[in-house]
Amino acid sequence: MNKDNLLEILLDQKESFNRERYMIERDINLQPYLSTSLVVIISGARRCGKSSLLYLIKQKLKLNDSEYCYCNLDDERIIANDTILDSIYRLHIERHQTEPVFFFDEIQSIPRWEKFINRMYEQGRKIFVTGSNSSLLSSEISTSLTGRNKVIEIFPFSFIEYCRYIKHNYSVSELSTKQRAFLMADLNKYMEMVGFPVVAREQNMELVSWWFQDILYRDIISRFHITQTLEIKQIALYLLSNIGKLFSYSTLQSIAGIKSVSSVKTYLDYLEMSYMLFYLKKFDYSVKKQIMNSRKVYALDNALCNTLGFHFSENKGRLMENLVFVELKRRRKEIFYYSGKYECDFVIRQGIEITEAIQVVYNLNEENEKRELAGLKLAMSDLHIQKGIVLYYEKDSKITINDDTIEMLPLYRWLLEPVELKN
Repeated sequence: MNKDNLLEILLDQKESFNRERYMIERDINLQPYLSTSLVVIISGARRCGKSSLLYLIKQKLKLNDSEYCYCNLDDERIIANDTILDSIYRLHIERHQTEPVFFFDEIQSIPRWEKFINRMYEQGRKIFVTGSNSSLLSSEISTSLTGRNKVIEIFPFSFIEYCRYIKHNYSVSELSTKQRAFLMADLNKYMEMVGFPVVAREQNMELVSWWFQDILYRDIISRFHITQTLEIKQIALYLLSNIGKLFSYSTLQSIAGIKSVSSVKTYLDYLEMSYMLFYLKKFDYSVKKQIMNSRKVYALDNALCNTLGFHFSENKGRLMENLVFVELKRRRKEIFYYSGKYECDFVIRQGIEITEAIQVVYNLNEENEKRELAGLKLAMSDLHIQKGIVLYYEKDSKITINDDTIEMLPLYRWLLEPVELKN
């Protein structure tokens, strides 16, 4: 690539990277990542704040212009070959005569990127990279960077971060009637559009359609050279319309008109790699049965379901369930669903033990109380769980639970409780 053209691109990108922006501190302890000598990999969906986190790291390291090298490798002007990273590095040395701290955005755009990163690591360089494809990053890390990296997995805003972003501060132990009303209004808006920073900033749900197209075509169709573009889009839209439900390969095969079940499985993998969708296994002590049992589907963000999925009568209940699922992922929990005679939405495994069961109910009332508690109690009994939680958005004031092992919590309180994420 022409050196003058490359320099112009890098200067343009540096201006954009350093532009004045409204940012908040994410609920991530960055200190261990600032001080480490390992390669730091920030992994997450497009538009969930990875570049802003890079900028925040750069600010905390107090680097001047000559001390760091930044490049967004997703720029269409960049020639994505296996020599471009060396070219960027040499250009920095030529201009500044100093070894840089590297900041590379969307590193997965470059073939064999891990070879260059590994070489720089061995030379003692400090390196931060971002990527929008979880499995692609994992597979490449395993070949060259095993034991040489620390990963930050980033999600859209949590409810705490969302409130921080809109500058609303709540103390759940001290809420006046007016404050509670404001809090519930914020929670309702968050549950509908959740946490993409750009959507929170612009208050424009049309941006979600743009994000969907971007991730579908740039991160999946283009990267994996998919020719059945309509078919994979139909699968994605169907699943977004059926959040929290079981799905089968045969149903997806029929809906999309795809002849091969293996193609359906591959497309599902791509959708999960891109962070658009997640698939939840049924818990079983047999790993083989876990693999064979039907899975449930969840989405990264409720805005996707609201904007692109079909509207359904039980919309709010399923949106709440999806929100809880994503929050559990954000809290780095290992999650399953449980099903027997009754069903429990989520059970949490820690090590080899199932430690917690969670039932999600939008409106807990006398009609559904028995059924919802039956599912929770069944999971607790069968899996020997000491702690159960019922999360609700609304609750009939008459309902009480006389059971010390089960806690009833309003959704807002659970979302606002401080959680320390392990690095």
